[in-house]
Amino acid sequence: MSDSKDYEFKISNESMRKVIVSFVLLLISIGSVFSQFDAQLSQYMFHNSSFNPAAVGESNMIQVIGQHRIQWVGMPNGPQTTVFSINSPLKIGTFTQGIGLEFLNDQVGTYFTDQSAHLQYAIKRKLGSGVLSVGADVGFVSIGFRGDSVQAHNLQVGANDFESDPSIPKVNVSGMSFDMNLGVFYSTPKYYAGISYLHLNNPTVNRDNFAFKENGTLYLTGGYNWTMSDPKYILKPSTLIKTDMSSLQCDLSARLEYDNKYWGGVSYRLQDAIVFLAGLNITSGLSIGYSYDLPTSQIITVSSGSHEIVLMYSFEYVFAKKNSKYKSIRIL
Repeated sequence: MSDSKDYEFKISNESMRKVIVSFVLLLISIGSVFSQFDAQLSQYMFHNSSFNPAAVGESNMIQVIGQHRIQWVGMPNGPQTTVFSINSPLKIGTFTQGIGLEFLNDQVGTYFTDQSAHLQYAIKRKLGSGVLSVGADVGFVSIGFRGDSVQAHNLQVGANDFESDPSIPKVNVSGMSFDMNLGVFYSTPKYYAGISYLHLNNPTVNRDNFAFKENGTLYLTGGYNWTMSDPKYILKPSTLIKTDMSSLQCDLSARLEYDNKYWGGVSYRLQDAIVFLAGLNITSGLSIGYSYDLPTSQIITVSSGSHEIVLMYSFEYVFAKKNSKYKSIRIL
């Protein structure tokens, strides 16, 4: 499946089989997107604010995070996801808050796009040995489907003629809708836990008799910092569970960090993939992480896996009476 409208399937039988299987799997993935619509990220532990607005300002520093995922390499026009956010603590007297901005661009093959932008805000209060945050974000989602690409490819597998399927648009369909998310986050130097609900208002885009809907999704996350006998080593297990009440996805992860500079680890996403993680703090405040997903599902028959990279920069803005200066601190 190419972006070119002039593309024709003048290929060998084996290549045709692979392309058709890929297309069917991609349609299946689109179907699952409607039930579990939100983008999938393997390095979720570095970007809690991407699914929980209460996590903004948690590091007490200004954070800039960019994350890009290339999913199902080898599958023609496999999904790609980019997430960018910036968040910061905001202190007014003894009143601590967090603010942030988040942008998402999720491309599912040639056909489907999901874009969003949100303004995030959280109120923070000291509770016990940690900080309790309650947050919300508001913004919009923009959903689109390139129906002309499906028509141009004129695909048919057995008795399934995708071009004549009335549930698949034959023209480009896109629209925008208001979106709202809520979350609660509690963190201490040793552990954190959070719960959030995204798409509280179930944003729906209606265009040309076709409706695209983002179902509300519940997220549960938590993590722990376990200092080993040698304090240079810290084991950081974490988990992320998300569900729209009709399907469920669970990531179980463990990272070992050395000297606050290098880390490596592994995750298991139930019935989907084994994920390998690695990264390092490049310099004061600047860190990079990489993950590789090895599929454990039938996707492995047409894909070698998924790749994801995350780039993080944390810095502190210090206000002085007569001048201002930037101060960078290495932090993960």
